[in-house]
Amino acid sequence: MKSMRIVAQRLLAAVALLCVVSFAASAQEEPGMSAEQFEQSLQFRSGQIEVPEARAHFNLDGDFRFLDKADARRVLEDMWGNPPDDSVLGLIVPRSPGLTEPESWAVVVTWSDDGYVSDEDASKIDYDDLLTTMQTDTRESNPEREKAGYGTLDLVGWAVPPRYEAGSKKLYWARELAFNNQPDHTLNYDIRVLGRHGYLSLNAVSGMSELALVREGMDKLLPMAEFDQGARYADHNPSTDKVAAYGVASLIGGGLAAKAGLFAKLGLLLAKFWKLLLIGLLFLGGAIKKLFVRGDDNRTVR
Repeated sequence: MKSMRIVAQRLLAAVALLCVVSFAASAQEEPGMSAEQFEQSLQFRSGQIEVPEARAHFNLDGDFRFLDKADARRVLEDMWGNPPDDSVLGLIVPRSPGLTEPESWAVVVTWSDDGYVSDEDASKIDYDDLLTTMQTDTRESNPEREKAGYGTLDLVGWAVPPRYEAGSKKLYWARELAFNNQPDHTLNYDIRVLGRHGYLSLNAVSGMSELALVREGMDKLLPMAEFDQGARYADHNPSTDKVAAYGVASLIGGGLAAKAGLFAKLGLLLAKFWKLLLIGLLFLGGAIKKLFVRGDDNRTVR
C-alpha cells in the first residue's frame, strides 16, 4: 500500500499541474468556423476500426463513431482547449448526443505498452479497502495542493464499483470526484482492455448528472473493443514477452495514469465545460451565467 500511496501522491501532483494548464488554454473552434461547421469538417468513421499501434480494433455499431488521431486531437485541443497530447490514438463519440450538444461526452483512446499485466491479484482485491486508501491519499495531498494554489480534490467514492471480467480480460470502474468542495461532482469512467503486450485505455469524463447516460454508453462500448489475433491476452508467451511490474489493482489505483491518457482525460474534464460556455454564448443567451457557474464549480481547481 505504501508504494500505491507514493504513486497516488505523484498522480495528484500531476492532476494539479494539469488543471492549471488546461484551464488556461482557450477552448475554441478553428478560426472562421462555427461549432456546427467544425463538427461537419470532422471525418467520422464507423464499423470495424483498426488501432494498429495497439494491434487492436473496435467493432462499432450505429450508436458510436470514431475519429482518427488527427481529428481526435482537433476536437480535444482546438475545440475543447486541451494541451497537446501525442499519446491520443483516437476519440469514440456517441452518435447522440452530438459534440456540440450540452450533454455531449466522448471516450479518449490511448495505449500502454508496458507489457503483460498479470490478473492473478484480480480476485483478491478488496475494493472497499482500495477505495479507503485512495481517499486517504487524496485527502492527505490537499494541504500541499492548497498551499500551491491549486485548491482541493476529493475522491467521493465509486460511481460504478470496479469489476473485472476474467473471461474477456476487461476491467471497468468509475470514480466520483469533488473539486474545491463544490456540490456539482465529476464523473471519471475508465475501461482497461488487457492484451499480450499491454492494455488499451478508454477514458470518459463528464458531470455526475450524466452518469446514467455515460454508464449506458460505456456498457455498450465494452464488448466492442478487442485485440487482434496474436496480440490477445491468451497469446501471451511467458518465455519471450515483457511483463508489467504491476497488476490489476494498480490500474484501478491510478499507478500509471500518465500513460493512460491523463492529459487528455483531465483536460477534457475542465475544457468540456469551457466548451459548454462557448455554446451558451452563442445560443442560450440568458443561461450564460448558469453555465459559467456550473463549469467553474465542477471543473476548476484554482
